[in-house]
Amino acid sequence: MLLGGFILNFFMQAASLGMNIGSVLNWISQYYWLYLSGSLFFFFVLLVCAMIIPNVYTGALIAFIVCVVLGIANYEKLSTTGEPLFPWDLMQIKNAQEMTKITKGMISPTAVVVSVLLVAALIYLMLKLPKVKVRLPLRITLGIISLVAVGGFIQMVGGQHALATSLKYQNIPWNQKVNYAQNGFVYAFAGNLMQNLIEKPEGYSKEAIEAIAQKYGASTGTLPTKAVEQPNIMYMMDEAFFDPTRMPSYTFSEDPLKFIHQNAQSTPDGFLLSPEFGGNTANVEFEALTGLSMYFLKDGSIPYQQRIVKMPSLPSIVSILKDRGYEALALHPFDDTFYNRNRVYPILGFDQFTSEKDLPNAKRYTPNGYISDMAAVQEAVRELKSASKPTFLHLVTMQNHFPFTKGLNGSNTITVSGVKPEYKDELETYTHDTKLTDEAVAYLSQQLKTIQRPTIVAFWGDHLPALSSGVYAQAGFNDNPRLKHETKLIYLANFDIGSKSPGTMSPAFIGPTVFELSGQSMPAYYKLLEKVKSEIPGLNKSVLIGKDNAVISALTPEQQKLLNDYKLVVYDMLEGEQYGKDLLY
Repeated sequence: MLLGGFILNFFMQAASLGMNIGSVLNWISQYYWLYLSGSLFFFFVLLVCAMIIPNVYTGALIAFIVCVVLGIANYEKLSTTGEPLFPWDLMQIKNAQEMTKITKGMISPTAVVVSVLLVAALIYLMLKLPKVKVRLPLRITLGIISLVAVGGFIQMVGGQHALATSLKYQNIPWNQKVNYAQNGFVYAFAGNLMQNLIEKPEGYSKEAIEAIAQKYGASTGTLPTKAVEQPNIMYMMDEAFFDPTRMPSYTFSEDPLKFIHQNAQSTPDGFLLSPEFGGNTANVEFEALTGLSMYFLKDGSIPYQQRIVKMPSLPSIVSILKDRGYEALALHPFDDTFYNRNRVYPILGFDQFTSEKDLPNAKRYTPNGYISDMAAVQEAVRELKSASKPTFLHLVTMQNHFPFTKGLNGSNTITVSGVKPEYKDELETYTHDTKLTDEAVAYLSQQLKTIQRPTIVAFWGDHLPALSSGVYAQAGFNDNPRLKHETKLIYLANFDIGSKSPGTMSPAFIGPTVFELSGQSMPAYYKLLEKVKSEIPGLNKSVLIGKDNAVISALTPEQQKLLNDYKLVVYDMLEGEQYGKDLLY
């Protein structure tokens, strides 16, 4: 078991370093105390499992297998999204069946075969090894010692104890990839167990929030040019949707986004600067609904799972509109428990949540495909038309989700030239999917004309798709953080909203933009967001976009002050006392 602890720690670190053995050995030479103590942690994990299950070998081998699976998951997640495995990712275990469908294609057939053989070999060992049993008094003693050691280790790391820092542990929550690479999987993972979403900013107090509320509440904000009666407001966040024709290396047999491109000059059309790449849809959704920016949160945070699910309520565009007499509907044609949406949506104020289980007859292009964007839009239109009062409807689609398996959404209708053969099917499949989305958006635009109440729609892609890294490398995206985070953003309405481009903006600013376009009065919080948007419309940890739509190299004192005010409000709402709940909203 002691040897197993050292082997496990070596494997875990290899998974965090791209399975590069040389890099692992170099890490051990620099951080030998972290490797030694981390290996002892795994030893005690194996030991406590060996004491819980009467047969020593069985308990230790089961624990070993579980740890290896976690290491493989860490490696695959890093390879696909660029992020390591976090403790809150394990909350998706309850969605194991759905996760199997989503991650299909991420793991190579060779890896599957090797894993099956490894598990079979370990099971064989469990059956053949001697049935070694430890007497109950010694089992209890060793079990208690192991539990104390494991618990003490987690407390030492999570509490930033002096002993941990003396071993060269340095918590790096703002860059989790570096955190795992430098500290090792066990230290980084344990450190994240006790992480807050955001550290308390300097100057936080009730008086500070009151001053912010007074400052921005007294401002006029952006004056609407024309107010309309309370309009329906629809959010359509489209899974993994961006404009593939932005990749200059490739030539497409036809324009996959004919409607969106043709409509660009007649309606507000721009780009969303997503806080994510390749995954973590819930974080983009969180920003758009609450206006609280992921820019201020620790790297790798998932507010839905770490914090909001534990809260009684959280102000959002949902609660703002509910206070104005709106009905609030959520629509997501997938499992309702994913990212705890079934628990988070009521906290945000939604009255009703329509999920996959409520849409048994919704169209899929193939039996194994996700519910189509067209079917999701048709359901959204039906709900809006049947509403008896102004309605906020939030739609999150699934059609374009990874994996991009040829034929999943029907036969590919667009060919792509210039792409390497190994990526051709993947890119053509994704491009075909975006064409289907474009058709759904065109349908939505036409249906808006048949809805009696004024209705405005914000449509955007949540993040770029998790295509193979080689696809982006060939297109020159890997060295351009802006391109890696810009998705499509358009506004549609059945009344005049002009055609001025919104440029590039973060999802946090969609709410105030919709209010502005429809002439609705803004609460003090939205006036703050409007002010930030006027100076820094794009907030991303990798790149900042200024009011001239250019990348910001350095913040001005005024911009920094704006961000300080914004950060105080974000902390107050998520980790603080929510002094601003009644003052800002």
